[in-house]
Amino acid sequence: MTPRITPIDWRELYAANRAVIEGRTGTPHGTLQGPPLGTLPGMPLGTLQSPSPAGTWEEHTCAGGRFFVHAPEDIDSEPVPLLVMLHGCTQSAASFAAGTLMNDVADRHGFVVVYPEQSRDRNPMGCWSWFDAAHRRRDTGEPAFIAEAAQTVMEATSDWNIDAERVFVAGMSAGGAMASVMAMAYPDLFAGVAVHSGLACGSAGDQGSAFAAMSKGGPDPKRLAAAAFSRVDGLARPVPAVVIHGDADRTVSPVNGDQVVEQWLTFNRLAAPDEFDGELRQPTTTSRDDADGRACTRRRWTDRDGAVLQESVKVEGLGHAWSGGAPGGSYTDPSGPVASELIWDFFTVCRAAPRVAC
Repeated sequence: MTPRITPIDWRELYAANRAVIEGRTGTPHGTLQGPPLGTLPGMPLGTLQSPSPAGTWEEHTCAGGRFFVHAPEDIDSEPVPLLVMLHGCTQSAASFAAGTLMNDVADRHGFVVVYPEQSRDRNPMGCWSWFDAAHRRRDTGEPAFIAEAAQTVMEATSDWNIDAERVFVAGMSAGGAMASVMAMAYPDLFAGVAVHSGLACGSAGDQGSAFAAMSKGGPDPKRLAAAAFSRVDGLARPVPAVVIHGDADRTVSPVNGDQVVEQWLTFNRLAAPDEFDGELRQPTTTSRDDADGRACTRRRWTDRDGAVLQESVKVEGLGHAWSGGAPGGSYTDPSGPVASELIWDFFTVCRAAPRVAC
């Protein structure tokens, strides 16, 4: 007899975690910051600033759904990077953009940001289906939509000139898990990946196992990496990866952050066995940083030429929230380190291998 799977109540999980965040930052318990958990796309963002206080914020559609694009006001005519940002459950593209402040970073550093948005018809809570095998493969389901959104922006040459060698993907929570899915399914497209409070690709196969993975971690990340690599063998290349996770996260257990790191270490070893031999317990460098808000431990792994290929940032006291995000944001903690700047700094210093020709 097949056991009955109890659906995950994402609102309850996030509300509980929000209470932890408020308790740590001094906000009265029972006073939620930012938009209500049930906020749908297009609803007011309360005290949050516009997703694009400078530059442009435009809605676009493709076959898979709708997405939003931010471009700096004075976009360079030279090739510029593109960053794909994937929101978490109950978030919209606009609330994620406003909460992470990534558009401000884009304005300072000169890159374009695209925010694919999950359809509420596909998932009423706005979650990406990272736990469904049908949405973990190249050119199918949600990965096909996200890749199409990125490629649509890349092809809009009358608006900007995107550097195809500098296309990156990042996300938080369900979006972080889907960011790993995207980079493992399209290593020829993405030159780097950032996973904030997420899970390893393939760590769950349905909603029931998703809940278990969030609480205790998923299966062996090395085995999951090998399976993902086998699906793209011939297109695979090392993909620089930065993983950020709070050690007080009660929604997605911190063990998942370590599993994401180990999965990418394995994937990158398989992609470049003669260039990279990184092991989880043997980082190239380890440092402690408490200069920008909360203290954090930073570990880096370099390839044999000394180029940074992976980084892990474990933030002390951070719950399930975007580190250094906007006050009043959707699942943000305004205390540093500032994840958006940290992610872009990593993408700036890391070096991806040349794209594999199709």
